[in-house]
Amino acid sequence: MKKIKLETTVTLYENYSSFSETEKLLFTKAKAACHSAYAPYSKFYVGAAVLLENGVILQGNNQENAAYPSGLCAERVALFYASATYPNIAVQAIAVTVFYNGKDLEDIVSPCGACRQVMAEYEHKSGKPITLYLLSANQQVCRIDSVKDTLPFLFTADILKASEGN
Repeated sequence: MKKIKLETTVTLYENYSSFSETEKLLFTKAKAACHSAYAPYSKFYVGAAVLLENGVILQGNNQENAAYPSGLCAERVALFYASATYPNIAVQAIAVTVFYNGKDLEDIVSPCGACRQVMAEYEHKSGKPITLYLLSANQQVCRIDSVKDTLPFLFTADILKASEGN
């Protein structure tokens, strides 16, 4: 038996002051998207904003449905919209924030596993890391430099290609 130690490095910021104007705009758009999410059942409103390499910022938010599995998370809405609208432009960054039951959350909330896997797909597709910003209501930011750092055993197309020979 062999044990493997996995480490992830994230950077925590106490406020937005050290970020560029583009990053601050990305954060503002994620928060705006959050407040217009459709979440009447869970009251868990999530907003995401995606920064593309061409400088375009697109928004997405969670969309719930009375048949719960039929809804979709904010991160996937934003990423699928970006890919449908700009299929050949790489995603540079994504910012995510949460509003719950009428209140902005003080805590940073991480994307679900399905969203991480979708982010990993777009990171793999472009061959470039996607910076992930997780935002709290009081302007704290968790910056993760690559989706790989959020999903250490990610499933990629390389695994499918490697399996073809078997």
